[in-house]
Amino acid sequence: MSAPLPPPPPGPPPPGAAAAGGAQQGGGLRSALGGLTTRGRSFVAAGLAAAVCSYVLGQSDLLRVGLLLAVLPLVCVAVLFRTRYRVAGSRRLSPSRVPAMSEARVHLRIDNVSRIPSGLLMLQDRVPYVLGPRPRFVLDRVEPGGHREVSYRVRSDLRGRYPLGPLQLRLTDPFGMVELTRSFSTYDTLTVVPRVEALPPIRLAGESSGYGESRTRALALAGDDDVIPRGYRHGDDLRRVHWRSTAKYGELMVRREEQPNRARCTVLLDTRETAYFGAGPDSAFEWAVSAAASVSTHMLERGFAVRLLTDTGSSVPGPEGGAGFSGDSSDMAGLLLDTLAVVDHSDNEDLAAAYEVLRTGSEGLIVAFLGDLYEEQAVTLGRMRQRAGGAVAFVLDSDDWLSREVAARLGTPETSPSGDAKGEEDVYTTERAVHLLRESGWTVVEVHPGETLPELWRQADRYRSGEETAHKRREAGARP
Repeated sequence: MSAPLPPPPPGPPPPGAAAAGGAQQGGGLRSALGGLTTRGRSFVAAGLAAAVCSYVLGQSDLLRVGLLLAVLPLVCVAVLFRTRYRVAGSRRLSPSRVPAMSEARVHLRIDNVSRIPSGLLMLQDRVPYVLGPRPRFVLDRVEPGGHREVSYRVRSDLRGRYPLGPLQLRLTDPFGMVELTRSFSTYDTLTVVPRVEALPPIRLAGESSGYGESRTRALALAGDDDVIPRGYRHGDDLRRVHWRSTAKYGELMVRREEQPNRARCTVLLDTRETAYFGAGPDSAFEWAVSAAASVSTHMLERGFAVRLLTDTGSSVPGPEGGAGFSGDSSDMAGLLLDTLAVVDHSDNEDLAAAYEVLRTGSEGLIVAFLGDLYEEQAVTLGRMRQRAGGAVAFVLDSDDWLSREVAARLGTPETSPSGDAKGEEDVYTTERAVHLLRESGWTVVEVHPGETLPELWRQADRYRSGEETAHKRREAGARP
């Protein structure tokens, strides 16, 4: 929420500002009378009672007391209603994007943009309950042109986007007879993204070098007219200036002599509601979302072009961004984290929509985070493997995660949950699906509660090395 600080001209308050008790505010005198506090209403009631008693008893002195008690709150209403000072409020988040289970600080600033000092101000910022209690502050007199700054902390264990505001300003008189509430119109959004863990550098199958030569050769064989120019950047060699394009566009253009072919990585996140059990920050689904964020950030830092794909077929970035791979690494990391901050379960039963996206092109490396699998999903994933240079799957068995959650709630050792959650047939089906994934060429890492992603990431490298060694031995044994 931001507000300019103009001088106080006549007319309506500036954007982001709230007029304090002025007649220009909607509701009129009736709304001001509705702002009487319990103390103010008690004074009015006591004054009317004293006036009635003075009439019945014939005591004129009691009538004076009753009039004083009844008129005092009304005078406070009139004074507060006719007060025409304006205040402007602004809000600043530090930072505006914060990982789950981390704190962010919200800074509030109130400026008095009128020519008269303000009275007692009470501030209240609207905050979702998951971020903590609503912060309240009391500000004493603010001089004309002056300002006051306060701050408070928010923290959420759950990812998501949370609105902060609008800021409410409560005005009161020195006697506490009247309270008027004015609200600012703007609010800000705090984005709580999944936790990101640092991963060790390993080399997985499908990680080709970041720069290819095929497209460079294509440009080298093309004529001068086929060169795709770009705008001049500081440090470019002046010998690469493309004068024809410079004359055409009216700005300095240079030849794009090399087209880097960045290694690609698709992070596949299984969001099927039927694939996970449990809820909360320690559930299997939240672990998968956090792991997808960690892998995406790690691969971007290594120079990969990363795309996030879900079982619904939605991808970030979309197909318009160079077949789904584009953007600066820092901007792309922010986009992926913002997307994962609000991702939720889907109603899909299979992974067919994700396969339709992958079948349109050739992928580099696929890193998948999957819940419970059946043979149908394993067959679909096997077809995905044919489109990729390498594929790693982290499979979360929700049976283990559910037993851990039940044990944590009951305070008992972990035991397998009853068959109403997941039966033996489902366990066998998941194991069969994992076996089919390995046969189709996937490097499969089974994830159990309490295991950390960095260690599982190393296991993926060890499993891949062992599979390659076994494959070479089988090939050597098959030779005559």
